[in-house]
Amino acid sequence: MNPQTPAELRLGRQALTLLEAVLVAAAPEEGCALLLGSRDPWCVRRVWPCLNVWEPPAERCRRFALDPREQLLAQKWARVRGLSVLGSAHSHPLSEPVPSALDCSLAFAPTLMLILGQGPAAGEPRSLACWWLPEQGSPRRLAWRMDD
Repeated sequence: MNPQTPAELRLGRQALTLLEAVLVAAAPEEGCALLLGSRDPWCVRRVWPCLNVWEPPAERCRRFALDPREQLLAQKWARVRGLSVLGSAHSHPLSEPVPSALDCSLAFAPTLMLILGQGPAAGEPRSLACWWLPEQGSPRRLAWRMDD
């Protein structure tokens, strides 16, 4: 395993709470955010909520795009505070938390991708899945845990 590849991801309690709120609030559209934190160990400390700017807007219930200006602002903000942009998060309001082929093709790999999606059966609660998207190859699901 490459030393830059996380074995697991830690999520700060406040970051996790904010992330879930941001992604759920965007429904029925896909919500999105950037993940800010550290790589040693891999830990998300801050969430940078973003607007879904996918065009056309009618497709935002199953697609998302981050505003490049927000990405630059998040990078600058994080750098000043000794943090890094670790990846992105988004929701799948109508499907399981598995990255689609389009999700993978639009990501700047290698990167983390968290997805809040529906359970596999109707009526199952939402679940959060963490994925590592390598430069080449298939996404790999990562274990994650809440960190205080």
